[in-house]
Amino acid sequence: MRDAVLQRHHVQAMGSGGEVIVLAHGFGCDQRMWRHVAADLSADHRVVLFDHMGCGRSDTATWRPERYAGLADYANDVIDILDALACGPVTFVGHSVSSSIGLLAGIARPELFGRMVMLCPTPCFINDLPHYQGGFERADVMDLLELMDRNMNAWANFLAPVAMKNEDRPELRSELQQSLCTGDPVIIRHFAQQVFLADVRAELPKLQVPALILQGCDDAIAPTSVGDYMKAHMPLSTLQHMDLPGHCPHMSHPEETVELIRHYLRAPGH
Repeated sequence: MRDAVLQRHHVQAMGSGGEVIVLAHGFGCDQRMWRHVAADLSADHRVVLFDHMGCGRSDTATWRPERYAGLADYANDVIDILDALACGPVTFVGHSVSSSIGLLAGIARPELFGRMVMLCPTPCFINDLPHYQGGFERADVMDLLELMDRNMNAWANFLAPVAMKNEDRPELRSELQQSLCTGDPVIIRHFAQQVFLADVRAELPKLQVPALILQGCDDAIAPTSVGDYMKAHMPLSTLQHMDLPGHCPHMSHPEETVELIRHYLRAPGH
C-alpha cells in the first residue's frame, strides 16, 4: 500500500534535515516547478515533492473521474502520501489550488500538519459581490473551460502569460505554457473543472493549523482582495504581501520566495 501510494504520485524526497517540508504544485504544473525552491530548502530540511493525479509523472492508469469529484479527493491523496511517509507533522507549502487542497487536508487530519504556507492562494475564483472578489465572473470561467474544449494550445497560449507576468523573461512563460498542455487532456480538463469552479470559502474558519498567506503584488489569477479575505476568515493566519509579480513567484523569483518561507518558519510561535 505504501509503495503504491508513493509510486502513484511519483513522490520524491531530498535533503536530510529533521523538519519535513512538502511542496505541492498548482494546476497545470508538476513538481518540477519547485526545483529551485526545493534545492535551496533541502540544504537544511527534508523536502518532499509529488505530482497530483494526472500531472507530471503520476500514474494516470489509476485515475477514475468518480474518484476525483472535487478538491476533497485531491486532499485525500495528500493525506495518503503523508500517512505512507509517516512524516507528520509537516510544513505544507501549496501553490494556488494546492493551498485549498492543503486546507481541506488540514481540516480533515490536523495532526499531520504543523504549519502551512499558501502561495498565491484563492478559495474561489468567481466573484460573489459585494462580499467577495475572486477576480473572475462565472462567465469568464466558463469561457476558459470552453476554450480548453475547443483548443488546448490556444487556452495555454492565453493563460500562461496572464499567470506568469514577468514579460521580460519569455522562457518562464514558455515553460508554463508547455506544462499546461502536458498530460492526458481528458484528465486535465476534468481537474480544471474542479479547480476553477471550486469554492472552499466556508472551510477557511475551520483550519486550526497556523498558515502563512503569501500574496503577490500583481497577480491576475488571485488579486489582492483574495489574500485580505482569507486573512479575515482564517483565525491562525498571517498575511504577507510580496513585492513579486505574477502567479508563480516560486518560478520567477525562487530566492525571494524561499526567504519569505524561511522567515515565517523562523518566527517565534510558528
